[in-house]
Amino acid sequence: MKRMRHLRRVRIRLTLWYAGSLTVMLILYAGGVFIFLRHSLFTELDGRLHEDFEVAEQMLERTTDSGIRWRASDRHEEEEIGDDSWLEVWSPEGRLLYRRESFEEEGKGLLFSVAPPGQRGYQSISLPNDIHVRALSGPYAIAGLSVAIRVARSEARLRRELNGLLLVLGLGLPVAVGIAGFGGYGLARRALAPVGQMADRARTITAEHLGERLPVVNSDDELGHLATVFNDTFARLERSFEQLRRFTSDASHELRTPLTAIRSVGEVGLREHRDENAYREIIGSMLEEADRLGRLVDSLLTLSRADAGQVKLTFERVDLAELVHDVVNHLSVLAEEKRQHVSVETAGPVYATVDRLVLRQAIVNLVDNAIKYSPDGGHVRIVVRDQPHGPALEVIDTGPGIGAEHRDRVFDRFYRVDKARSRELGGTGLGLAITRWAVEAHGGRIELESEEGKGSTFRIRLLSTQA
Repeated sequence: MKRMRHLRRVRIRLTLWYAGSLTVMLILYAGGVFIFLRHSLFTELDGRLHEDFEVAEQMLERTTDSGIRWRASDRHEEEEIGDDSWLEVWSPEGRLLYRRESFEEEGKGLLFSVAPPGQRGYQSISLPNDIHVRALSGPYAIAGLSVAIRVARSEARLRRELNGLLLVLGLGLPVAVGIAGFGGYGLARRALAPVGQMADRARTITAEHLGERLPVVNSDDELGHLATVFNDTFARLERSFEQLRRFTSDASHELRTPLTAIRSVGEVGLREHRDENAYREIIGSMLEEADRLGRLVDSLLTLSRADAGQVKLTFERVDLAELVHDVVNHLSVLAEEKRQHVSVETAGPVYATVDRLVLRQAIVNLVDNAIKYSPDGGHVRIVVRDQPHGPALEVIDTGPGIGAEHRDRVFDRFYRVDKARSRELGGTGLGLAITRWAVEAHGGRIELESEEGKGSTFRIRLLSTQA
């Protein structure tokens, strides 16, 4: 019910916006039509006045007593200035010299109270009895006598047409807005219908049903695009929940394994009295499992802080070649136990601006894995070079390689290609995950090239901006 009220509010808002916008546009359109028609009618009327003025200039003549008269002698000529016309001739002193009007009864006896101006121009004049005329006044000389001529025509027809237009617009505008409002509400209801469907479907998507998706009616419109974006978000959430479940399950298993081993070794040691050497072996085994448990907890804590964005990197200019030599010296004991040869290949210093400790941990993880999975007497190469796009570091081993089906997942947490072998070597399944985070935190990327039976190459590429 709440959703329906919300949708109704959206529909009403859309309808009001639509009706309001349409009303403004119709008012502007109606105003434009009215102004255009008014201008056209006045232009037409002014054109007739101009013709009347020219006729008056031709037909007026001066009398012997300095008066003015109409030259025409028959009725046809007298009507040449129009049946609804008005003609006046004034002296420069403001004295009326001649008048000729054709307003029949309603115009008789009406005088202009103001003499025409000295310059030629048009004006609208209101007379008693609600009579409105349009006048054209201008100076003229008749047989050397300077006068001012004024011709006028009634605006009655013009005003009737304009009033009729205003009536039509005044009655039609509310009707048009009302129809548009009903139509707009229907359009808004139809347009928002997919939103209601998506809302209903979204309520069914829970942590237990993350496989559900929103309906996509038309993927090409905005609502379809929105549904697609939400579906992509749900897909990411589903993957995140699945990773979280797997991570929780794997973490619980990994934590339980050393704890179970510690408990089992302790229980065996307490079953009977043993000599000092036996107790030393038991305690040593327990310490090994405790150490493995400590490394696992530290790795989990590192990834947890990384996910929460709590790891603050301290950047400094570091020689990667020198850093790699430091890592090799640190892990040389492991290589010597397996009679392996670890070599560092570099043409000179390769500088990068990185967090030394974080990147060192990433390199340690790669080199440690290379030593663990390479056979006895194998060879591990570490190549450091400066490339056009930025520094690069490669760790190349002669191990069993990684199958194509595992290459995309080796950087996932707790993922192992050979779980039994990994546990025998003391791995936690988190080293490569930490390595990928460390590299990506520096804006770089890590790549894997491997072929079963021919070893693997892990390549770290850093951005040139870090160099």
